[in-house]
Amino acid sequence: MCGIVGLVAKTPVNQMLYDGLLVLQHRGQDAAGIVTDDGPMFHMHKGQGLVRDVFRTRNMRSLLGNAGIGHVRYPTAGSASSLAEAQPFYVNSPFGLVLAHNGNLTNDKQLKDEMYRTDLRHINTNSDSEALLNVLAHELSKRTDGPRLTPDIVFDAITAVHDRVRGAYAVVALVAGFGLIAFRDPHGIRPLSLGVHETPEGPEYIVASESVVLDTLGFKLMRDVAPGEALFISFDGQLSSRQCHQSAQLAPCIFEHVYFARSDSVIDGISVHEARLNMGKHLAKKIKAISPELEIDVVIPIPDTSRDSALELANDLKIPYREGFIKNRYIGRTFIMPGQASRKKSVRQKLNPIAVEFRGKNVLLVDDSIVRGTTSKEIVQMVRDCGAKKVYLASAAPPVKFPHVYGIDMPTRAELIATGRSDAQIAAEIGADAVIYQELDALIVACRDASHGLITEFETSCFDGKYITGDITDEYLDELEAKRLSPLSAKSKESKEGDPDSRVLDMNIGVAEQNLI
Repeated sequence: MCGIVGLVAKTPVNQMLYDGLLVLQHRGQDAAGIVTDDGPMFHMHKGQGLVRDVFRTRNMRSLLGNAGIGHVRYPTAGSASSLAEAQPFYVNSPFGLVLAHNGNLTNDKQLKDEMYRTDLRHINTNSDSEALLNVLAHELSKRTDGPRLTPDIVFDAITAVHDRVRGAYAVVALVAGFGLIAFRDPHGIRPLSLGVHETPEGPEYIVASESVVLDTLGFKLMRDVAPGEALFISFDGQLSSRQCHQSAQLAPCIFEHVYFARSDSVIDGISVHEARLNMGKHLAKKIKAISPELEIDVVIPIPDTSRDSALELANDLKIPYREGFIKNRYIGRTFIMPGQASRKKSVRQKLNPIAVEFRGKNVLLVDDSIVRGTTSKEIVQMVRDCGAKKVYLASAAPPVKFPHVYGIDMPTRAELIATGRSDAQIAAEIGADAVIYQELDALIVACRDASHGLITEFETSCFDGKYITGDITDEYLDELEAKRLSPLSAKSKESKEGDPDSRVLDMNIGVAEQNLI
C-alpha cells in the first residue's frame, strides 16, 4: 500500500506536494519521493524514511515548477531496503516520463519478460512499478510520430496498458513538456480522487489517493477517478478524460475502509468514518446474538483505526466506552513494518496502557482487524498485566485467511493467525478469553450502506479467497510465499543504517524543449 499525489497548478507545487505526502504518511513509511516539472527539466528528490526526514529545505528549494507528483512507499513488491526502488521512477523516452504507483501488479513477471524479449526495454529493479512505467512508455512510443502528444494518444496508450497489465494500480505520471496523466485499474481496487481549486489564473487540479489531501490543501473534491478511466491534465490546465476499458466495474478494496484509509477521507463516495461506525453496529449485533453471556464492564479501542467502530459498538451495547491506551505518534504503524521482529518490538513502544482503566474489569478490546496476531497477543498481555479480570477481543473485520495480492503486505498463509484455526484456537493463541469476528456479509453491508447503495461489489479476497482479477492460482500464491520466505528476500527487508546521504537521491533531468498541445 502506498500513497500518491499529482498536481498541476499556477504556482510552485513543491510545498503542496510535501504537505500532501505528510497527510498520506499513514499509507507508507519506507520511502518518499517528489518530482516536479520545470519546463525542459524534471527535478527529483527521493529517499528512504519518513517524509519529514527525506526532504530538507535545500531539497525543497531545488524542486522547481508548477506541476509535480509525489509518492510514499510501503513495499509489497521488490526490496524494502532498496533506494533504487523508491518512487517516482523515470524513463527518458518518449518525451521523458516519471511515474508513481499505488497497488501491486499480479503479472509483473510476465511483463518484465515481455519488456526484455519483445519491447527491448531494460528493467533495472525488482519493482513492479518500474515495469508499469515501461509498459506505459512503450505504448506511448508506438502511437507517437514526432514531438507532439495529444489526449487521444495518451488514452489509446492507456487502453493498451489495461490490456497488458493485471492487478491493482492507481497511477500518476508526468510527461515532460505536456502534462499529467492519472489512471486507475479496471476494478478500481486502489483509490484515486480528483479535485480542483479555482484561481484568477484558471483552475488547478489535484489527484490523490485519499480525499483528505484535497481538504488539507484547499481543493474541492470533484469526484473519484472511475475504474478503467484515464485523465490527462495539460500543464496549461486543460482537463481531458476517457473511459479506457470496455468492461470496467468498480470493486474497491474493502480493507481500505477497515484499516488503511484515514477516517476523515471519502473514497468512492463512501465516508470511511461512516463505514466504520456501521461496522461497530453490526459487530454489536453479533455480540448480542451469539455471546449474550459475556459480562463486559468496558469497551476500549486499540487506537487509532478502531475508535469509530468501538464507539458505536459501545453505544449499541450500552456499555461504557473508555480510552485505555496512549499512543506514541512517532512510531510507525505496526502492521506495515517490514518484519515480524520489528512489529513485536514496536508494539510496546507505540502503545502504553492506562492501568486504572483495566484493573479489576472485564474488558472488551476492539481492533480494526487481526492479521498476524503478533500485535494482538502483545496487547492482550499488556492488559492482563494491568490487572484485567477477563480480556475479550472483537475484530471489526472478518478473519483474514488468505493472502492479499493487490498491495497489502500479507502474502503468506502461514503468517495469518486465522488460517486453519477456529475462533477458540485463535483466542488461546493470543491469550484472550474470547475472540469475536465480524461476519463478511455484515462488513460488506456496512460499507455498502455508507455508499448509500452506489457500490454493490467489493474486493474481499483476504477474507474469502476470491480474487477479482481472475488470474490468481495456487501456483502463483505458492511462488509468492517461496519468494517471501527465501533468505535473499528476508535480507532485502532488513532496515539499513549508516550515512543518511546514502539513502537519498537527487536528480535534475534535462528534457529537450517540446511543442505543447
